[in-house]
Amino acid sequence: MRTEFQGTRNNGQGPAGRRPSTRGSIPAYILFPAGFFGGSIVFTYWYFQDEAPFTKRRRILATSREWERHQGDLQYKHLLQHYRKDILPPNHRASVTVKRVGSRIVDAANKFIMENKPEESLGSPYTYTVIRSDQANAFVLPNNHIFVFTGLFQFVRNEDDLAAVLGHETAHNIARHAGERVSGSILINMLARFTLLLDPSGVLYTLFLPAATLLHDLPHSRDHEIEADYIGLYLAAEACYNPKAAKRVFAAMKEGYSKGTTPPEFISTHPSYDTRLSNFDSWLPGAMEKYHADGGRKCEIIRREMKLARQRAAVEAMRRERKH
Repeated sequence: MRTEFQGTRNNGQGPAGRRPSTRGSIPAYILFPAGFFGGSIVFTYWYFQDEAPFTKRRRILATSREWERHQGDLQYKHLLQHYRKDILPPNHRASVTVKRVGSRIVDAANKFIMENKPEESLGSPYTYTVIRSDQANAFVLPNNHIFVFTGLFQFVRNEDDLAAVLGHETAHNIARHAGERVSGSILINMLARFTLLLDPSGVLYTLFLPAATLLHDLPHSRDHEIEADYIGLYLAAEACYNPKAAKRVFAAMKEGYSKGTTPPEFISTHPSYDTRLSNFDSWLPGAMEKYHADGGRKCEIIRREMKLARQRAAVEAMRRERKH
């Protein structure tokens, strides 16, 4: 009696002659590009690691100083054209004051660079542009271009206050925060493209973009502001402007904007005023120690020079006003 077992000879095609299921495996046309992109992201993150000056914060910095400065110069020319009707003349009292205070901050910044980032070049001489506007704001462009809106003067009442603002903006510049923002955008764009390889439908991409903003862009922006507050405080102290003015300026801003609505800190590009004021409380003892170095003799002499410079500037302003 002959017995045959049907279905046992299937040439490795699986039970009952069926081929093994490939369901769930990743196609090669997705696997290879995904591996390439993943490797590129890891390499970018590793290769462009950098350390921020003074705070020693680790970060990604993929842009060159030359590229940053070129972009800053282009934006500077564009903004000069954009605000041309509202720019105060160089001999205006506000322009003269901003430049005088800014020059002392720059001297402190150059010393800061030599102590913390000696390989950095100083770039072009600083420019100061004062714009007639109700907006209370100031900002800096790479390659040393600082803009100040006159609306800020409702909170800035003296040169110490102004030094706190200019120190903050100069700190953004020497810490190369603009280049860091661009570098972060490059990394986020690479990750966004990677999500499209993993999910061509775009659902993951749609979820990734707001998550990247909330978890990367906004926290890093707040980190930049805190770092600029910190470095700017020491620049002002080194230039012999009273560091306590920084807290006074932000307290005035908090009071001035108390009637308006401000977004929660976690969805804002800037730290809350309460966070900044608390930070200043922590940092001021160290900044005041620098301000009072040498028993305060250095800053006592320099502040007398500041007073004489203000008096000379006031006399010159009065002469110009009489001519007109």
